[in-house]
Amino acid sequence: MPAFDSRPHGLLMSEITADGKLTLRRGASSKILTRHMDREAEALLHRSRAECDAIMVGSNTVRIDNPFLTVRMAAGKSPLRVIPNSMADLPLDANVFGPDAPTLVAVTAAAPAERLGALRQRGIEVLVAGEGQVDLPLLMRRLREDFGVRRLMVEGGPTLASRMFAGRLVDEIRLIHLPFIVGGDDTPSLVGGLRAEGEADMIRLELTHHYLSGANLVTEYDVHYADLGPGAR
Repeated sequence: MPAFDSRPHGLLMSEITADGKLTLRRGASSKILTRHMDREAEALLHRSRAECDAIMVGSNTVRIDNPFLTVRMAAGKSPLRVIPNSMADLPLDANVFGPDAPTLVAVTAAAPAERLGALRQRGIEVLVAGEGQVDLPLLMRRLREDFGVRRLMVEGGPTLASRMFAGRLVDEIRLIHLPFIVGGDDTPSLVGGLRAEGEADMIRLELTHHYLSGANLVTEYDVHYADLGPGAR
């Protein structure tokens, strides 16, 4: 079992088409598809946010979707918004930098000082975690130790999901299924660059729940990694 005293429990939650796609095409906003999600399923997404201490998306999601990442359709407090952004180069008018919830940007030692200063002037917490690329395992430890994050929701795209799985930082998956076929060889799917070279490399999922949320099927899984190394389940 992962040591949850040293890092948060990681929940990956996403909306996904019947053929495993997140958007219509590479570079397109996921909102094009999610606007077809049943209102009850949308409320489930917001309840899931409210049950977590923090919510994380990648820089590409901020640039393309410009989400708020707040709780609006359910009771509860909006979680801490966490954005890994190695060079601190996101637009300062992004919705995640608004006053609706606290935000932490994880950067690297290479991020320019003036960009860090601009973020801090807006009241954004800045955390250096890594040299050339944000070190996600280090970020997870710092979230647990310094910010008291016990449960983290990951709502990012395929690049962030791939890095989280590679670091064995995802413990649970919750998928809202959209009844569409999108297709496309390069259309983003749930997990990006991570590749299983053989059966031993596959990450096994254990179905724990399945139910309808309005008109949308929801499936929930526990994540089991191939061996008993650090973070494995």
